[in-house]
Amino acid sequence: MSNLRRREAQPTDAAGLRAFFAAVAAEHGKRPLPFLCIGTDRSTGDSLGPWVGTMLERGGFPLVIGTIESPCDADRLPDVLSSLAPDAPVVAIDACLGRPENIGRYVVAEGPLQPARSVGKAFPPVGTYSVAAVVGAAGPKPYWTLQTTSLHRVLLMAQEIADAIAAAWTGADLNSWRTIRYNSGNS
Repeated sequence: MSNLRRREAQPTDAAGLRAFFAAVAAEHGKRPLPFLCIGTDRSTGDSLGPWVGTMLERGGFPLVIGTIESPCDADRLPDVLSSLAPDAPVVAIDACLGRPENIGRYVVAEGPLQPARSVGKAFPPVGTYSVAAVVGAAGPKPYWTLQTTSLHRVLLMAQEIADAIAAAWTGADLNSWRTIRYNSGNS
């Protein structure tokens, strides 16, 4: 029996995001779940997933797929999907485009998300649980919108997602993006 209600996904704020992850963690006895952080490091708006993955990985989460260093992008996603156990729970995280009034909000669901839908790619739905972060407004040029999305917005939203996950599983915030070095080999 699930603590989460199956219903149509609705946009929520950071508090709703925290409540969602608290329910997911409780449902699984706080045991680590795989976090599939979808996106690329080659597009500002679509880098949200890899930023979340990087924050989680640096925060000590053991089951993270998709980081800035090793993104789970359109080229890698098919192999990743085929490697996932069919019945294992997975949390899918991706950026999306939506209505202008929902920019900065999160669409959370007990159920999958459809990766790359806003740019016309055809991937199967993924995730037992999902978070789609609305980083920009849907319109006639989705690729352009993702390319020109504010990095500041993406990083703040990625941090809210990573902090909500950390709070649900460990009781602490990661607050990690401020410590990420762009050139980790050069201090």
